[in-house]
Amino acid sequence: MEAFKILFSTSTGLMSLGVIVFIIGMGWFFARMFARKMREDGEAAKTRDAAQRN
Repeated sequence: MEAFKILFSTSTGLMSLGVIVFIIGMGWFFARMFARKMREDGEAAKTRDAAQRN
């Protein structure tokens, strides 16, 4: 419990907590962005393939 007390009460702990939250948020953002780009690229590839067949 001492670690949580230090994490939430000292300036160093709060900065560490901020960095941890930021990194988790950045990972979530990039995961969503990459998933969206892969889905869009897959749809574009299907459209290109269909256009080339005709």
